[in-house]
Amino acid sequence: MKERRAEPRLLCADLVEVEWTDANGRRRRGVANLEDISATGVCLQMEIAIPLETSVSLRLPEDDVRGRVRYCVHREIGYYLGVEFNEGTRWSARMYKPQHLFDPQRLMPQKATLRSPKSKLA
Repeated sequence: MKERRAEPRLLCADLVEVEWTDANGRRRRGVANLEDISATGVCLQMEIAIPLETSVSLRLPEDDVRGRVRYCVHREIGYYLGVEFNEGTRWSARMYKPQHLFDPQRLMPQKATLRSPKSKLA
């Protein structure tokens, strides 16, 4: 399957607080598990669904990061939400480093070094 994401994602795990306004205009809050992160967005796992295009705010230790819900799918253990950060916002580890952070590309085998064929001795 071809990767559709514009930015590589890092696997992570941390709890973050999410705030949004529901369809009735009420401010809502929930706790989400941060599943993966990239420079332009995150994937969150939550117990409740948040409608597409809803503006959300992620409450991080040093700052709030705002974005909008791009997808929300139900799976066996809850809802997975893709949140795209607002224009001009880019994540970096200097901004916020999740408790657990791993680059899955580290699992890829390194390119083999080219060796010259051994000469046969008679």
